[in-house]
Amino acid sequence: MSFTRALLVGAMFSVLAVAAKAAGPLPTSNDAPDLSAIRAQLKAKEFAAARDALFKIVNTNEHADVFNLLGFSLRKTGDYKNALTYYQKALALDPDHKGALEYLGELYVETNQMPKARENLAKLVVLCPNGCEEREDLEKAIAAAPAPKTN
Repeated sequence: MSFTRALLVGAMFSVLAVAAKAAGPLPTSNDAPDLSAIRAQLKAKEFAAARDALFKIVNTNEHADVFNLLGFSLRKTGDYKNALTYYQKALALDPDHKGALEYLGELYVETNQMPKARENLAKLVVLCPNGCEEREDLEKAIAAAPAPKTN
């Protein structure tokens, strides 16, 4: 192989390696950062503090759990538009993420989009045919929603 050809092949592999690193594989659950402190904040209803902590790590930890918890903290602080964005990012990485399906369904309940909430519940029914916490919580949220107003 000539030196020029070897240089060209090496350059191609370098470009491919950079592109692969930029695109990156989809993260797995093992790639999640330690979220225990943030989960404790959420449990203590310190939603703004959790949101701020998640914003500090979201750009370096592209993971469904991070996106889901950021969506949850945003929803709980009243930022429905950005919460929706982060739930959708979580589901783009993991379409079967039960937590994101539940929380997005709850956002739909809170914004009076009941057909969409029921779609999320239907997905959870498939994922949890024998029941799971996420399914039960979304069922309760839908059942507790005010009835639509009729004229």
